[in-house]
Amino acid sequence: MALSFQDAAGRIEFVLVSPSHPGNVGAAARALRVMGFRRLTLVAPRYPDMEQHPEALAFASGAQDVLASCRVVGSLDEALANATLAVAISAAGREFAPEAQLPEDAAERCRHELVADRKAAVALVFGTERTGLLIGEALRCQALCSIPGAADYGSLNLAQAVQVLAYTLRRALVDAPVAQPKRSEGVAYATNEQIRALFVHLESSLIEIGFLDPRHPKKLMPRLRRLFSRTRLEVAEVDLLRGVCTQIERYPERFR
Repeated sequence: MALSFQDAAGRIEFVLVSPSHPGNVGAAARALRVMGFRRLTLVAPRYPDMEQHPEALAFASGAQDVLASCRVVGSLDEALANATLAVAISAAGREFAPEAQLPEDAAERCRHELVADRKAAVALVFGTERTGLLIGEALRCQALCSIPGAADYGSLNLAQAVQVLAYTLRRALVDAPVAQPKRSEGVAYATNEQIRALFVHLESSLIEIGFLDPRHPKKLMPRLRRLFSRTRLEVAEVDLLRGVCTQIERYPERFR
């Protein structure tokens, strides 16, 4: 069965991390609504009830329904908990993050994710207006997307960036070929929450055997994140790795 745009749009979330200007939130809602998307999440916005701020409502210009259903959470981990694919949108590359893709390539990857598994969920993550995404925030995503522009001026407004990705993603979904790729039977990709829990478990296990010094962690965990981001972790693989961590913690004397 072909993937309908309505089905795909219902599983795509646009995540704004620590937005500081209500007008940008409203303009982002408008950008989504005109492209047929409705799911907007704010992570730790600067002001409480920012989605209901008069400036946000004014800039939404008829897309108040997107603001009314907007989800507000306290952390990026909470925002991405159920996502199977998170794409960080950044003007510049981030150390240890995946290689940056063009919007068209990122949109195609999102489409493939949604087609291959009808339970998959995609999140597009945008940073705050002043600094964009931090390295740690980008590392929580499986893909990185950068919007190309002039070499001497790369400042793109938050709502404009949302518009570019929403338009590109809509084109990828609406103009998708009839033939739809299918994932192997019984294969399910891990959610961001499952991957986050794996790294917490892995970090504690490495500390237990003395491989990771918490006082001087250096760049071990970011390097491991980059290593695992090169492939899509399946639920069974996450369970296997956590089983290894459990065994490490169960027999620490073997490593001493």
